[in-house]
Amino acid sequence: MRLTRKRLCSFLIALYCLFSLYAAYHVFFGRRRRARAASLRGLRKGAAPAREGRGREQSTLGSEEWNPWEGDEKNEQQHRFKTSLQILNKSTKGKGDFQVQIWGKAAIGLYLWEHIFEGSLDPTDVTAQWREGNSVVGRTHYSFITGPAVVPGYFSVDVKNVVLILNGREKAKVFYAIQWLRYVQNLVQTQKLQHVAVVLLGNEQCNNEWINQFLKRNGGFVELLFIIYDSPWINDMDVFQWPLGVATYRNFPVVEASWSMLHNERPFLCNFLGTVYENSSREALLNVLKQNGIDKLCWVSVREQWQPQETNESLKNYQEALLGSDLTLCPAGVNTECYRIYEACSCGSLPVVEDVMTAGGCGNASAHPRAPLRLLKAMGAPFIFIKSWEELPAVLEKEKTMILQEKIQRRKMLLNWYQHFKTELKMRFTDILESSFLMNNKG
Repeated sequence: MRLTRKRLCSFLIALYCLFSLYAAYHVFFGRRRRARAASLRGLRKGAAPAREGRGREQSTLGSEEWNPWEGDEKNEQQHRFKTSLQILNKSTKGKGDFQVQIWGKAAIGLYLWEHIFEGSLDPTDVTAQWREGNSVVGRTHYSFITGPAVVPGYFSVDVKNVVLILNGREKAKVFYAIQWLRYVQNLVQTQKLQHVAVVLLGNEQCNNEWINQFLKRNGGFVELLFIIYDSPWINDMDVFQWPLGVATYRNFPVVEASWSMLHNERPFLCNFLGTVYENSSREALLNVLKQNGIDKLCWVSVREQWQPQETNESLKNYQEALLGSDLTLCPAGVNTECYRIYEACSCGSLPVVEDVMTAGGCGNASAHPRAPLRLLKAMGAPFIFIKSWEELPAVLEKEKTMILQEKIQRRKMLLNWYQHFKTELKMRFTDILESSFLMNNKG
């Protein structure tokens, strides 16, 4: 009897131990299984409506083995990624902080900023006393200031690298430009500025000797000179050619290409609106137009005296002539390069350029085979170049045979080239500044 009780007690104890083990198993492992089952059910329920949009991606997610520590692992991965990104940012900090400020004290500065750099200015009012803008090209951050309020000594200088844009076309402008250069020279001498480049609207006959004393190669402080017109100084080392661009001083705008500009039939074969000087090639052009009756096929409007400013009506007529003509006639003036070339490109009207050297000290054709217009020719300008206006009737006869589709393709080619031309100039300009200024910092 005593033995039977002992067996019963042992059985009950064993049963209690088994029940305890079973309960412990459910307590410690049952939740994890239920959570897994719930997650799998959730995946399956969520997969049904998403299959249409995700296809294979969703089926792959559904077949993945569930990982109870997945959330922690993801958080850890994100933390590692953020830490790596912070280290990368610290290691690259400063590499994109090359700061250059452009001081626009000539109208050609607006062509550089608004047309080449495609930058905006605040305020947009062209009569504002102070206008400014910002742009980033590669690793260089540009700021631009312009307007009557930008006066030597009356604004703060908080940069080390400056590009000064000046007008040196005539004596009165040269005097003004020299005042600016002497002001900048003082800033360099007092170590408020470190590097200086100049973009100069040079004299149309390339008489620019006055700036020689300021060039670094002559003991001055101007490290780089970007000069307009075919100066014999251009060496692509410290003196570079820069384009004349459009007449921003006459408020010629940035022209946005449109469907109609590209595809519409234009009513005129060609156009010429401008000043005709006595005994100039422009007189020869008018004679050719009249003798051959071409003036009836082209928009021709001339005046005998040059006018520095356009009226609203004259500017509107000029733009309509460019947009309404397949060709724009570009006779040489005091210099071969003229605003009309770039304005025609803006409107998809192919320039017909008088390719002759003008009087003065600009690069001659024997020393520089591509002169005149070396920069445009080096950049592959798709213009019609002629040596005499006697060639014009043949050019226009060929023009009459072209169908609209051919003209559309030519307009596209011209506009694409002009956009590439401006973009290439922007990148070259930046590369030259970075190479010169940063290299001199190391030196």
